[in-house]
Amino acid sequence: MVSVLVAFAIVALIVPTLTPLLGRRVFYLAALAPAAAAVLTLVQTDRALHGGVTERSTWVPQLDLAIALRMDALSWVLALVVSVVGALVLVYCASYFEPREPGLGRFAGVLTAFAGSMYGLVVADDVIVLFVLWEATTVFSYLLIGHDAAKRASRAAAMQALVVTTAGGLAMLAGLVVLSVTAGTTSLSGIVADPPSGTVVSVSVVLVLLGALTKSAIVPFHFWLPAAMAAPTPVSAYLHAAAMVKAGIYLVARLAPAFALLEGWRETITVLGVLGMLIGGYRALRQTDLKLLLAYGTVAQLGFLVLAAGWGAPAVALGGVALLVAHAAFKSTLFLVVGAVDHVTGTRDLSRLSGLGRRRPWLAVVAVLALLSMAGIPPTFGFVAKEAVLTGFVESLHGPDAGWAWVALVGVTLGSVLTVAYSLRFLWGAFARKPGVDETTPHGLHGLGVVPSVLALTGLALGLLTPFVAHGVEPAATAAALSDAEVPHLALWHGLEPALGLSAVTLAGGVALFVLRRPVEALQHRLAGSPSASGTYRRLMRGLDRVATGLTAGVQRGSLPYYLTVILSVFVAGALVNLAVGGPWAFHVRFADSWGQVPVVLVMSVAAIAVLTAKTRFAAAVLVGVTGYGMSVLFILHGAVDLALTQMVVETVTLIAFVLVLRRLPPRIATTNPSRFRVVRALFAGLAGLTLAVVVVVAASARTAEPLWPDLPALTSSFGHGLNVVNVALVDLRGWDTLGELTVVVAAATGVASLIFVNSREDTLPRLRDLPATVAGDGHRRDGEPRAWLPTSAAIPTGRSALLDVVVRLLFHGLVVLSVYLLFAGHNAAGGGFAGGLVAGIALAARYLAGGPAELGAAAPVRAGRLLGLGVATAAVTAIVPLFFGKDALYSEFFEATVPVLGHVEFVTATFFDIGVYLVVVGLVLDVLRSLGAEVDRQRLEDASTPTRDTTESSPADVTHAPTPEGSAT
Repeated sequence: MVSVLVAFAIVALIVPTLTPLLGRRVFYLAALAPAAAAVLTLVQTDRALHGGVTERSTWVPQLDLAIALRMDALSWVLALVVSVVGALVLVYCASYFEPREPGLGRFAGVLTAFAGSMYGLVVADDVIVLFVLWEATTVFSYLLIGHDAAKRASRAAAMQALVVTTAGGLAMLAGLVVLSVTAGTTSLSGIVADPPSGTVVSVSVVLVLLGALTKSAIVPFHFWLPAAMAAPTPVSAYLHAAAMVKAGIYLVARLAPAFALLEGWRETITVLGVLGMLIGGYRALRQTDLKLLLAYGTVAQLGFLVLAAGWGAPAVALGGVALLVAHAAFKSTLFLVVGAVDHVTGTRDLSRLSGLGRRRPWLAVVAVLALLSMAGIPPTFGFVAKEAVLTGFVESLHGPDAGWAWVALVGVTLGSVLTVAYSLRFLWGAFARKPGVDETTPHGLHGLGVVPSVLALTGLALGLLTPFVAHGVEPAATAAALSDAEVPHLALWHGLEPALGLSAVTLAGGVALFVLRRPVEALQHRLAGSPSASGTYRRLMRGLDRVATGLTAGVQRGSLPYYLTVILSVFVAGALVNLAVGGPWAFHVRFADSWGQVPVVLVMSVAAIAVLTAKTRFAAAVLVGVTGYGMSVLFILHGAVDLALTQMVVETVTLIAFVLVLRRLPPRIATTNPSRFRVVRALFAGLAGLTLAVVVVVAASARTAEPLWPDLPALTSSFGHGLNVVNVALVDLRGWDTLGELTVVVAAATGVASLIFVNSREDTLPRLRDLPATVAGDGHRRDGEPRAWLPTSAAIPTGRSALLDVVVRLLFHGLVVLSVYLLFAGHNAAGGGFAGGLVAGIALAARYLAGGPAELGAAAPVRAGRLLGLGVATAAVTAIVPLFFGKDALYSEFFEATVPVLGHVEFVTATFFDIGVYLVVVGLVLDVLRSLGAEVDRQRLEDASTPTRDTTESSPADVTHAPTPEGSAT
């Protein structure tokens, strides 16, 4: 099963890259992943149906976290549904999409990734793994629904689905955490086998149920599903018929054996399930868009499913599992038929379609087979499933929950009447001839009828082969039912019994409702203004937007002094209260560790105080930098050379960033708006500093346990095979923390750049191929003659310094070599990926400061975003690869050898992780330079090229243009 998930991930990654070469045929390649999953699932049939197949890989042994997968009878059924329908839908996509469809490769990759996530979800036995894959399906569905980002409806539908399902997912996370803690295990099968009890458990189960209901679009969270019909039809056929909406049903069925008798469980699913059937069926009868008709019909069927899957009685559970399979077959068929109708006619509006059944008879036959199963007409598998559910509820009338059984039985009967009615409406609307409507002239199907035919015939075959299918459905029903009774036998015909009579009633009522569709439509038109869940959602979101806007306007005033006052006030108040309440404290203060610290601290203090009196922003930035460089000296005095190096380069890069920003600000401080309350601010700053000093002293004096640092050098050399404690800790001992920090850095860089580049996230730096020979670095001019190493003084643009150019060109390559040395030497000496990346960043910043964007483009002809992504990917792959060799994640292998010329060489695989850190840091610096620097240059050029006009009128000839410098000097 783990190999299947890996295969899904690999195919999802390579499919987008092969799309330019293969075009629509890439979907055939993508279909291989779910097809292979289906084959593997069938191979494991015997083991899955008789005990189950378990795979477990330890993740974090200390926390008892593991990647645990288990395929029993219930997950076997779901895995087959997900993989088989997924493979067929991907094959359908090859005929559905146009050859030049925008984003085709991305769509194919995301749909494949979704199929893999869904497969992993149904076989996950660890609740943490289940939740991760649960949220992965949410994210992928968001991307699939919003595939056509140019359409507002697609974006709005994707966001609505994301908000609703994510909110439910967060509630489910809280419930799963409480449930697993109470049960003492994160194993889903363990929780179900030995369920805990108590009030806390009841609350956690409700939270889990909330997540399942939102995922499966159960009333009142159903409104996101019809809106999601803005997605391409294959998405609707797979996500909203066979896969994503089944996730909640699966979770309910999985938990039913443990919690079906819990107070409130049956009441909740009965009320919501019946309401879903009635509301969905009612709304389906008023739709004129065939896809929306199916969407509301899906809402109704999902209500039926959650009621059957969660009731817990063996007979009802048997019908619920059968209905789950039948629904996946007939509803995906009907969605794909709608896609074919849309393609051959150009419309899904049933009021404009007429006579299509005579023009495309086979497509009509396919639709009829699926509709017979949806309406529960023999001999389809839908009839078998519905009969089993009705029989189960009839038997439950004699049980302890007879009252709710009556509600469920009556609700299912009425809902089935509506199902028959909207099934007939679909058939009539799509294929019948309508008086007064011009006959529809269709185009060719071009292969769009093959996959729906396979699915429709499957639904029929499953019904005819019910005795054979029962061997898989009955064990699955046992896994979803209470253990107090045996699951009955699934059969196509049980003779004359109450369930058959109820089926006849639903059929007659549905036909009558369809025949009386005119008065029904008139009644629905009069009730059209009634409140709706979607309207409530929109009002809630508008209210949330207004509250957020008001709160933001009140708190985010754009005043830095205000922000600092709030932050420091909370800090001072909280620290002082804790110091007062938590005492008494023991203080152990030493004046200094060495007399060398005294002058350094004095210089830092003078610089910090001088910042308050600085008149220019540049002077203030430099003075702040003095305090940072002073900290580097303190690190050196303590022997922390590695920390000193890191602090020094960080301070340098920070100072450069300050300079880049200051170029767009007035040089002097508080010239327009003089600072008020200077004395009060100084006193408050002194109080904050004094509080921090006291906190540091108290925290340092409060240690009672033995520190860990004496053991770190030995651990670093024996476990991490290195002598640099700091670097080995970052890339080996606590590599997971570093990997998380790298992702935060990339997210922050993306956010900052997105705030600056509103229209596009792409780099605006000149590319190497676009630069003149004087900066291209290829050694020749464009006319073939050797290029100059440095432009002549006459060629230097205004604002550039020849001296700075020469110095930077002399130092640049040496700094780059130094950065690489620090990268590879950092495991045993001062340095590492972080320090090396910052040194390379300083070199790039120097090139930019000397020559502007053109020089930076020549020095770093690569996209900053690609460096950031490559760095994170390198670190992540380094962390994961050991798992494939039976080792723990982030395991480091050590190699040493004697190499000619180089001599004795040592190498640790953690160096690859350090390379990822190096790439991220270089990408971050490059992103800062292009966002805070190159964007500033672009604005300056725009300002310089904008005509300046005096207050008096002047002719265009009088307008003077400012020079446009190529670079800038500092």
